[in-house]
Parts: sequence; C-alpha cells; structure tokens
Amino acid sequence: MATIVRSLVFNLAFYVVTAIMLVIGVVPFLMFPQRVGVAYSQLWGRICIFLARLLAGIRLEIRGRENIPAGAAIVAAKHQSAYETFALAVPLTNPTYVIKRELKWIPLFGLYTTTAGMIHVDRSAGAGALRSLIDRAEEEIAKGRPIIIFPEGTRRAPGAGPDYHPGVSFMYKSLGVPVVPVALNSGLFWPRRRFTRYPGTIVVEFLPAIEPGLNLKAFGKRLEETIESASDRLIAEAASAPNPPPLSDEARDRIEGLDRPDAAAG
Repeated sequence: MATIVRSLVFNLAFYVVTAIMLVIGVVPFLMFPQRVGVAYSQLWGRICIFLARLLAGIRLEIRGRENIPAGAAIVAAKHQSAYETFALAVPLTNPTYVIKRELKWIPLFGLYTTTAGMIHVDRSAGAGALRSLIDRAEEEIAKGRPIIIFPEGTRRAPGAGPDYHPGVSFMYKSLGVPVVPVALNSGLFWPRRRFTRYPGTIVVEFLPAIEPGLNLKAFGKRLEETIESASDRLIAEAASAPNPPPLSDEARDRIEGLDRPDAAAG
C-alpha cells in the first residue's frame, strides 16, 4: 500500500511539475541561445530525479563517469523506462536526442525539441529516414554535441530480447565519432506503461567507447553484446539487493546463471 501511495504522489508531482516547466519554458527556449534551452531541460531532469528520490524512493547511481563524452560522440543507451529520457542528459554537455517525428507535433514540447536541435526521425520513411538521420546528425556533431540515441527505438521491458535497429550503426559508420554504450536497469523501478514506481537504486552505467573503424556488422554485434551483458548484470545486481523490485519471468530467465555481485565478491 505504501508503494501505491508513494507512486500516486510522485506521478502527480511529476506531471504537474512537467506541465509548469513546459509553460515557463517559452522564455529560455525561444528567447535565448540554444544552450540555455538545453540547460533548462537538464534542470527539469534534475528536478525529476530529485522528486523520484524524495517521493518514490528511487535513487540514481551513475557509473563510468570517466567514459562520459565531453564533446561530439554518439551515446547509445538501453531504453527500459521514461526515467532515462530525462536522466541521461543531466551529466552530458549540451546533448541532443534522436527522437521519433511524432513528438514534434506535441504542443509546446514539440516546439522545444526543434529549438533544442533534436533529431526527428520519420520511422515510416525507410531508407530516406536513414539519410535524413545522418544529415541532421552531421549538423549536430559539427557543433561538438553528444547525440543520445536509443538503438532499439522504443522502451523494452527488462528481460525482453534485444531488438536493435540499424540507425545507430549507420551513424557510427558515417559520422566517424566514438559511440559510448550505456547500460541501465531503470525498467525494474519505473516499469513502462505501469502506474507503480518501486523504491531502489536505478543504475545508469556509461561503458567504454567503441572507437571508429569497425565495419557495420562488427560494430552492431559489439554494441548489442556490450549493452545487453552489462544491463543483465545490473538486473542481477538489483535482484540480489535486500529489497529487490519485482522481476518478470523474462528478466529472471535473462539473469539465470549470471554471477551475482555478492557471489563474485565472495
């Protein structure tokens, strides 16, 4: 019952604060340089992280800070929850996102995504979408910005089999910048399409960069294996905590046979 009540209070606060900041955002996004608008969106992210900790008992641990890019790079992240849509940007410098074009039509929010230089992708456009993605990504990389992309395109529950799309591989091949893989376990605590938020620690781990030079197939395989194995490890770590979040059968199957952190320490 306590978890339900905390979830209700947090969700209410989250959406109210988001709505207020969307309205106030007209000033920093439309009247100041782009970096000011991006900094404002990072402020929103920090506030959401604080509210999640205060009201829902969800803490954030960022690992691999030494791998966080300071300039132009591709940040390719696992996507399990809405949490990383705001949390990933916070430790980065002037980041942008690859997002689906449909978000462009949301009142105010869509305007801000354009002003902030986010990269809209029409997923129904086939090969044309890839060309447009590369063209826009080149523009943002030329500004020295890290580009956040979710290689699977949408949120997938912890334990679900991987479904990586080719866009990130074409970006890697075309842009000639490092790709920083990111593993996480956010879906255990902030499940997709669910009301309940579970207390615990979300871990976001920036992994060593994949430098330019691999062919498409080798890069795709390395990226997927790197992110999936690290994310499975983080799920196993959460499962071994004193008060673990609920795990689906899929998630349990994924981590079956993995060494638990406590076992490895012993």
